[in-house]
Amino acid sequence: MSSDVQTEVVTPSSAREPRPAEAAQPVGRRRDWRRSYARRLAVTDFLALVWVVFGVQIVWLGVDDADSTRIPAPGEAPLAVSYTIVSIVLTALWVFSLRFGGTRNYRVVGAGSTEYKLVADASVRLFGLVAIIAFIFKIDIARGYILLAFPVGIVVLLFFRWAWRQWLAVERSQGRFASNVLLIGSEQSVVHIATQLSRDTSAGYRVVGAWVKGYPAGAELEGMPVRTSQEYDSIVEALDTFGADTVVVTSSDALSPQELRELSWQLLPGIHHLVLAPSLTDVGGPRIHTRPVAGLPLIHVETPRSEGWKKYGKRSFDVLGSGAMLLALSIPLLLVALAVKLTSRGRVLYRQERVGLNGKPFEMLKFRSMRENADSELQQLLTAQGTDGKPLFKVKNDPRLTSIGKVLRKYSIDEFPQLLNVLKGDMSLVGPRPQREAEVALYDNIAYRRLLIKPGMSGLWQISGRSELSWEDAIRLDLFYVENWSLMGDLNILWRTVKAVVAPGASAI
Repeated sequence: MSSDVQTEVVTPSSAREPRPAEAAQPVGRRRDWRRSYARRLAVTDFLALVWVVFGVQIVWLGVDDADSTRIPAPGEAPLAVSYTIVSIVLTALWVFSLRFGGTRNYRVVGAGSTEYKLVADASVRLFGLVAIIAFIFKIDIARGYILLAFPVGIVVLLFFRWAWRQWLAVERSQGRFASNVLLIGSEQSVVHIATQLSRDTSAGYRVVGAWVKGYPAGAELEGMPVRTSQEYDSIVEALDTFGADTVVVTSSDALSPQELRELSWQLLPGIHHLVLAPSLTDVGGPRIHTRPVAGLPLIHVETPRSEGWKKYGKRSFDVLGSGAMLLALSIPLLLVALAVKLTSRGRVLYRQERVGLNGKPFEMLKFRSMRENADSELQQLLTAQGTDGKPLFKVKNDPRLTSIGKVLRKYSIDEFPQLLNVLKGDMSLVGPRPQREAEVALYDNIAYRRLLIKPGMSGLWQISGRSELSWEDAIRLDLFYVENWSLMGDLNILWRTVKAVVAPGASAI
């Protein structure tokens, strides 16, 4: 957690009446970012749809407005309706569909895949509605016009949402367009939640203070200053003091059920927000289901499974994907092999034993990027930089790299022969980083869960910092993947891998 975040200790009054809404108007204005951002999305959605729908009309039907739909009357006399009118109506319905489909809700924008799913879902539902209406009323609409407008529209909408998300991530990294959070809970839970939230600023939660029950005044909490503040008339006044709009309860022992209810009564609707953070971390959204039972919001967490259709679906995806990539990249890979052979002595392909699924060893292939017999120098180099006892055997400024090897490593080109490992079944396109036996020997019981799934050519480790990550962060990302993997998640990781390969950062070595 960043050191500039100051932790305050406040004492909320549990049974006082909330202040009138008028008193909190200045606070409400500070939180206008939700409506402001939603308006920006609405304008962009509208402009994108106008461009797509009318563009498709012109491309498919031409600029002449003589083409029209026909609505047969009872006497079979056709009534002509201009396609321009159809485009206007379709654009309006699409905009309303996005609005009422919750695609601009502040809870889904900025992070995760829910926003994209809602945009696609609202568009597909509208497409189905248009098809049903056209069928029932026998409206003769050019099929190409409809079949082209909807997929193009979805792609353009998703692109603009992605572009806005990049801008929003930058704003949130600077503390803007985010929910200001007041944490309430035990010392351990407050530190844990604050640390987790600080890892992903794009989610839009910025910790501005905390209330830790019974914490001594003048002490420090994980290096952060803690002081006892005056008692407030209500939690609303505490929120206003800290400039917070969201209360996050980090542990169940901080407030009794009655205190929690009274806390929720003090919050102003539409201005303040209450969030309960259970002691669950690194659990993917699809595994979590909330079910109200006897007035209790029970959270069901599914046990991760990689059996049945999911197992065969992943394998089919690996075979088709690796086979297609080998065919498409065959000539470039031959040129790389020739460059490796001509620039240094030794074999073109480097073979090394790695540990795979359930601890089974396999021979991993790479383009050789180092001089011959480089493995014999590894232990000496690791000892020299003081990392011989850590599971990630990475040498900084590695002197063993060849001239062409530096380029291959930077752009991950040396990894492409692993497509053969994927085709064979030893690896997957996406999965935890394959490690050596000596690295696996340093695992604790938790790290061994990495071996419950096949290692991958790419994964969360590779797209989240690579060599700049600590072992703790690397294992956390790999375990998150093992516990929550899905086909859509694999596609997202592969897309981010392409971006990382094309524009590698300083962490690519």
